[in-house]
Amino acid sequence: MSFSTNNMMEAFVADMSPKFAVSYLRVSTRGQAERGGGADEGFSIPAQREANKRKALSMGAIVGKEFVDRGASAKSADRPELQKMLEYVKENADRVDYVIVHKVDRLARNRGDDIDIMRTLRECGVQLVSASESIDDTPAGMLLHGIMSSIAEFYSQNLANEVKKGMGEKVKSGGTPTRAPLGYLNIRRMDDKGREERTVVLDEERAPLIKLAFEEYATGNWTVNDLAEHLAACGLTTRATPRIPSVPVDKRVLNTVLVNPYYKGVVTYKGVEYAGNHPALVATDVWQQVQDVLASHVNGERTREHPHFLKGSLYCRQCGSRMIVTYAKARSGVRYPYFICAGRHSKREKDCKQKAVLIDEVERQVEQIYDRYSLSPELRKYLEKYLQANIKAEQEKYETELDGLRREKDKLERKRKKLLEAHYNDAIPLDLMKSEQQKIAKQLAAIEHQIKIYGQTFAGVSESISKALELIEDCGLTYRLVDDRYKKMLNQAIFSKLWVGEDGNVTAEFREPFNMLIGPIKGEIAHYNKEKARGAEALTDIFSVIANRISHFFGHGLNNDNLVDANGLEPLTPCTSSRCSSQLS
Repeated sequence: MSFSTNNMMEAFVADMSPKFAVSYLRVSTRGQAERGGGADEGFSIPAQREANKRKALSMGAIVGKEFVDRGASAKSADRPELQKMLEYVKENADRVDYVIVHKVDRLARNRGDDIDIMRTLRECGVQLVSASESIDDTPAGMLLHGIMSSIAEFYSQNLANEVKKGMGEKVKSGGTPTRAPLGYLNIRRMDDKGREERTVVLDEERAPLIKLAFEEYATGNWTVNDLAEHLAACGLTTRATPRIPSVPVDKRVLNTVLVNPYYKGVVTYKGVEYAGNHPALVATDVWQQVQDVLASHVNGERTREHPHFLKGSLYCRQCGSRMIVTYAKARSGVRYPYFICAGRHSKREKDCKQKAVLIDEVERQVEQIYDRYSLSPELRKYLEKYLQANIKAEQEKYETELDGLRREKDKLERKRKKLLEAHYNDAIPLDLMKSEQQKIAKQLAAIEHQIKIYGQTFAGVSESISKALELIEDCGLTYRLVDDRYKKMLNQAIFSKLWVGEDGNVTAEFREPFNMLIGPIKGEIAHYNKEKARGAEALTDIFSVIANRISHFFGHGLNNDNLVDANGLEPLTPCTSSRCSSQLS
């Protein structure tokens, strides 16, 4: 056989051999890749795959390699699978004949990236083929490619502008333009006219625990890490996605929750706050308290080396410093725990002479304080009946001031609305807008706190007083029976400080409203507890004195700054299966 015949045979075999094609597939969003279709590929990727295979077969080629970018925008060429494909083409330039895409816009949506990608393919001798468009190496095909690439770029930019415009309009009307944070759920439903409506509702499983997170952290008694562990134990988890399972919340997730203004009913978009249509999970004043506590912990939060349920409640009477735990080792090797003054220990308070006090002795004296001021069921019932009758008489005195606060709140809300309108009309710059919004938000938070307090005065103070009295009814017995965690919570709920004197004696300073309830009659309560064994007749005079002294409460006790939110008197959490009092049974 001649040389020319061999060449002809080789050319014939080469023509009969199938061409080698690389298929590139892409969807823009994770939602498209996760919306049914099986194998986490949605419906679009399989459709593109089949179209590319049919195109390859029509050209006598087979798809030998496939690259898929799931949830990757074509705005940039910095897509992992696209870059892998280009590297593969460079390394196999002598083998690859075609790169097949479903449409040109799957490859790139800006002219710069399109030119760079096409330069790479041409240098490797590889032809780009579109399964849906007549793209080839002819002048007409190249012209069409350029036109389609320009259209793709226009579509991408126009779509982005329309999306931004739509998101802007949505937040102006109070909508949520993104995925709702933990504690809420994005839902779709049909209205009465058959139109789809997308809205946000509370997540019944997680919302109560998110609310608890704000209320507990606002007390200042938790670190973010400790509170995250507590909430995880209560069952708070993240939401699962098709790729990431639900897991217990951690410090990072909780910190994201605590700083998000969405939970107070606000939607933030481009740095501007808008009143949201979604239900607020926490009051504005509670949210602000949380931000203040976070700011106070800006240098970090520490877990104490020697934890004890009385730490944070005990103070040195001489210098006012906290009492901390230390251990002294006897010659026998036994270690004895003591409370010592932190000011004297650090030599910060040079004149302080406070001696160390055995922890067991301090615990015993605190138990005696609870016994001394523990209310019997009879005395608790008497006090509550007397107080509730007087609260009703006080109600009308606050109506006028409450109306004034409501008018001031309406005025500030109108001012905020006008501020937004001025910003929409480009009358004020964004920086001034943010500054004024922050001022109005603080003023509204203060007014809402006052309205909330007045609301308690009218509707909730009686409940708060009932809880306060319930908390100290038989509190001596309760305090002995509960574990250390609840002892700490009881101490922090009832006492503002427990003072340790130079002689080692412990005295109590009550929080409000306990100070207003117990302060005027604490001597009579102690006397009552001593005399009650003698019978009802011996207590008649004590009840009379208590009635006269407790009237002092109505001279000062309904002061707004002294009233306590109802949950401030409740040391238990939703995780607890029962109240402390149930442990007595």
